[in-house]
Amino acid sequence: MSTSITIRNAQPQDLSLIVDFNFILAEESEGKQLDRDVLTRGVGRALASPDMCRYFMAEVNGQVAGQTMITFELTDWRDGVLWWLQSVYVRPEFRKLGVFKALFQHIASLARSTAEVRGLRLYVEQGNSRAQRVYEQMGMQPGGYLVYEQDWSGAF
Repeated sequence: MSTSITIRNAQPQDLSLIVDFNFILAEESEGKQLDRDVLTRGVGRALASPDMCRYFMAEVNGQVAGQTMITFELTDWRDGVLWWLQSVYVRPEFRKLGVFKALFQHIASLARSTAEVRGLRLYVEQGNSRAQRVYEQMGMQPGGYLVYEQDWSGAF
């Protein structure tokens, strides 16, 4: 059977599925248990804030197989905007079918056709070599930065 992958903008009715995907993603990639109530509010805010971020859903033969979100960062050095890929998740039964590749290509195409976009970025857990290989296959390379943070949410 051939695999038909389509990418669409997330809709409000995708909220519970996105919450589920993000919950699994945090556990699978970083060993973190997220608070579902906080996560649900956060995804709801994201879906209601297209000026801050956008979710995209990948469907394989009509079934939701994965997601990613982009957030926006102003870059004064480049006089434009960087798009950050976040919340990348593909359901295990759909991995190795090109789902992430389709999501990435869709977003890269949108980015290239948006005059103000200067590039795509993402962060990845240092020990997640599998994901790093996938990103490198998409033509991405380490950006030479380390991420530092102060977490005031208490979520982790």
